[in-house]
Amino acid sequence: MNRTSPLNDLHVELGAKFTDFGGWSMPVQYESVVSEHMAVREASGWFDVSHLGRFRLSGPGAVDVIGAQTTIDSHSTPVGRSAYGLVLNEAGGIADDIVIWRVGEQDFIVLPNAANHDMVLDRCAEGGPVDLRDTTALIAVQGPDAPGILAETTGFDGPRFSTSVPADGLIVAGTGYTGERGGEVIIDLDRVQGLVKALTERGAVPCGLGARDTLRLEAALPLWGQDMDATTNPYEVGLGFAVNLEHDFVGRDALDASTPSRRRLFTTASRRIPRHDQALLDAVGDPVGRVTSGSFSPVRGEGIGMGLVDRETDSLAIDMRGTAVPIEIVVRRFI
Repeated sequence: MNRTSPLNDLHVELGAKFTDFGGWSMPVQYESVVSEHMAVREASGWFDVSHLGRFRLSGPGAVDVIGAQTTIDSHSTPVGRSAYGLVLNEAGGIADDIVIWRVGEQDFIVLPNAANHDMVLDRCAEGGPVDLRDTTALIAVQGPDAPGILAETTGFDGPRFSTSVPADGLIVAGTGYTGERGGEVIIDLDRVQGLVKALTERGAVPCGLGARDTLRLEAALPLWGQDMDATTNPYEVGLGFAVNLEHDFVGRDALDASTPSRRRLFTTASRRIPRHDQALLDAVGDPVGRVTSGSFSPVRGEGIGMGLVDRETDSLAIDMRGTAVPIEIVVRRFI
């Protein structure tokens, strides 16, 4: 049986359509994915992302546990800052990608993906993690207007990847997964209704996780389980920047920093949409890889995608139901 958000009744009242996200019934859209996507690009939107993992590591040894279990050099992450990193298996594969918020010398918030919450929590068991999912909600506020709205509603006015505890029952960081400015708020359950009401009154549009997915893809942000997984290492999927080799961690000895990236970003230069697991073809039509994520970009007005290739080739196409559709390679990100 799927878990539900503490805001489930509000989502129903707002007319949300629901789908399963990591064992949770969560809103995929309200009005439409495109309108919600554009609200975030042009002004601001708020997302209920309470399905995502979150736990707290505090006390002696917390820094060492994070350093040993992730690619993040936690000793070098300043108090008041956040960091993106990876949890690897012994073979160097990506067991999860995470964000940490350092809110004190020995006080961290760890945010894994929903499906991997229990695994990451178990990996950090030595630090005595405290699961926050049953006592808090997680709200993301994103878009050009989001920093001002966050300052008015939470007191948080820090830059990107900063984090603070502006009031009791609140922990806020300048993080998110849309490519826009804004932040994410961990908030006690008895305060979350008031927060989202205040966000909406200030113009932030309720947005479903369908728009979150199209927004992250436009920003070329990879999704665990699609663009990377336990069988891929950080370098081949373009995440070498998230690996600090100056400390010891699980999977470090299996890594080779010279491994070339297999990741490719591309557009169809048309309204045709790439789909997950469609084959990538070379100039003579032989398979050389696969699409890992694909969607329609509302900002660009064309199909966009990410993929992994097995070898270099001068040109690429996608096998769309037996038709080889040429694609154009994009460098770095789509917007």
